[in-house]
Amino acid sequence: MNQDQLQKMRSGLGFIAALDQSGGSTPNALRRYGLDESAYADEAQMFDLVHAMRVRIMTSPAFGGDRILGAILFEMTMDRQVAGKGAAEYLWEDKHIVPFLKVDQGLQEEAQGVKLMRPMPDLDTSLAKALQHGVFGTKMRSVVRRADRAGIDAVVSQQLEIARYIIAAGLVPIVEPEVDIASPQKGAAEELLRESLLRALDTLGEQDHVMLKLTLPEVDGFHAPLVAHPRVLRVVALSGGYGRVEADERLARQHGVVASFSRALTEGLSAQQTDAQFDATLDASVASVYRASLT
Repeated sequence: MNQDQLQKMRSGLGFIAALDQSGGSTPNALRRYGLDESAYADEAQMFDLVHAMRVRIMTSPAFGGDRILGAILFEMTMDRQVAGKGAAEYLWEDKHIVPFLKVDQGLQEEAQGVKLMRPMPDLDTSLAKALQHGVFGTKMRSVVRRADRAGIDAVVSQQLEIARYIIAAGLVPIVEPEVDIASPQKGAAEELLRESLLRALDTLGEQDHVMLKLTLPEVDGFHAPLVAHPRVLRVVALSGGYGRVEADERLARQHGVVASFSRALTEGLSAQQTDAQFDATLDASVASVYRASLT
């Protein structure tokens, strides 16, 4: 494990950029960027366009390690080039931004108020490739829709089981059990999730560390016990569909938690902008998310 990357993730100031939209979420990401389905003829062109968008973000002067701790990449992005080198290598070597890899393969159908992760038959291959590219950690996402104790425990059990495997491979897993912000039981689900996570974290070994990526909660300071847990390297928050202003305001009330925003970070960016307009918009976004992550 790269000790400089570990130290930056443990104590650095800033936030994690989520640039990991996969096949299912890419059309919406492109639409928000000003490119609808008429801009591409097939999936290959779609992925070329979203890669170009990510390259434009990563190479912008507004996107730097002074305010951004890390960036989560889709595997296809990690496999591609940015400014003449691998995307993960570019992030760390040129921007001093710690690279992460999204490893989940999407979600199963809802059961017991949750969506578990699909099987990951190629996980070993992905982890080996991540290590070759100098990636520090991984990210995997489940979804909680209802305050169902059995369902939430199943989500946490699955996440921690795979997290142990990722730790053994030499990477730091970001565990992301997202509570749907539209859930009518959001607050109750968050309470059950925190209880389940605390129990599960206590079962990890003394040398094992995970990161947690959690929904911005209903209660101020709600994640404090997780922030303080000795097995947790860092707690980060997803924007989850909140606009950037509301996401920043909610984040600022969660002391010790930093952002890991996707949609809220790229809000306002457009393919039609000049480079100067694009960089100015991204700079303002990075600045606001950075400020909210300092509390």
